[in-house]
Amino acid sequence: MAADSGTRTLVRPRRRIASLDALRGLTLVSMIAYHACWDLVYLFHADWDWYRGTGAYIWQQSICWTFILLSGFCFSLGRRPLRRGLTVFGCGWVVTLVTVLFMPEEQIWFGVLTLIGSCMLLMVPLEKLLRHVPVGVGLAASAALFTLLRNVNQGTLGFEDWTLGTVPEGLYRNLLTAYIGFPPPDFFSTDYFSLLPWLFLFLAGHFLRRLLAGPMERLDPDALRCPPLCALGRQSLPVYMLHQPVVYGVLLGGAALLGR
Repeated sequence: MAADSGTRTLVRPRRRIASLDALRGLTLVSMIAYHACWDLVYLFHADWDWYRGTGAYIWQQSICWTFILLSGFCFSLGRRPLRRGLTVFGCGWVVTLVTVLFMPEEQIWFGVLTLIGSCMLLMVPLEKLLRHVPVGVGLAASAALFTLLRNVNQGTLGFEDWTLGTVPEGLYRNLLTAYIGFPPPDFFSTDYFSLLPWLFLFLAGHFLRRLLAGPMERLDPDALRCPPLCALGRQSLPVYMLHQPVVYGVLLGGAALLGR
């Protein structure tokens, strides 16, 4: 039966999931602490060998893995994906422009914001196609491809210390190939997340959300509510954009007060 032409369909606004906001906020706190330590070691020349070792590397990886997985997990939960993707992608290029112009020794090309924005833009046309992929197959394939391509930036196939083979050197040519995952020998960036392998971690987050869609409906979305962390998580992009100059300013002020 056709609906009356004068009847309006009411669309219930999507409610934010406080637990996801809290997890995002917790990751932001970890990121801010990590970058404060980075500033101390590399800009203020603090003597801290631990930060240059495996422990700090695992800390850094836990932050970026969580952000990228969460971004893929939450992609289908938000609205206006094209606008969101363009915003994040644009912010990534703002970071590049600022660092290249004002901090060339710490310049950032294809940082995590550029990656996440790129993944979101790619998902706009891909999402409908991915609906036809069984969730278990999609999750397993994404995890396998991420593992296989984890070391592609270094010219090999494999994960961390595990090497399966090498990648042809001819692929590593210029900035465009660096964006994809094949940086040339003279490429330098203090924050580098290429499409390969990280797109597949984003896709793993997307398929993980589909896998957990049923259980999530039965669970309390506010089970992990923590107002301060939720507030941070809701403003993750502006917090990310502003945290580094704020942290640097605080450390610079502290150094001035201490006469260092």
